[in-house]
Amino acid sequence: MTVGPEEKRLGVIGVVIENPGAVQERLNRYISAAKGIVIGRMGIPYRERNVAVLALLVDGTIDEINSLTGQLGALPGVNVRVALSKG
Repeated sequence: MTVGPEEKRLGVIGVVIENPGAVQERLNRYISAAKGIVIGRMGIPYRERNVAVLALLVDGTIDEINSLTGQLGALPGVNVRVALSKG
């Protein structure tokens, strides 16, 4: 089964944020702007290591999901990985 670029996919975006205080405002702004595709969010601060881990559940086109992950991944100290449904 081939999935076209406009077909919606379900997935999770895993985000590891080093020094979260430095990028928290911009990160939250990007996620809020993508509210049309973000269906759930879970964040866990790990204060002992000054790191936060975030899971975003998304339902959108590949282009929409790639746009969000690109914005998040461009932030300093932010590492992003995505797992998507096949169709």
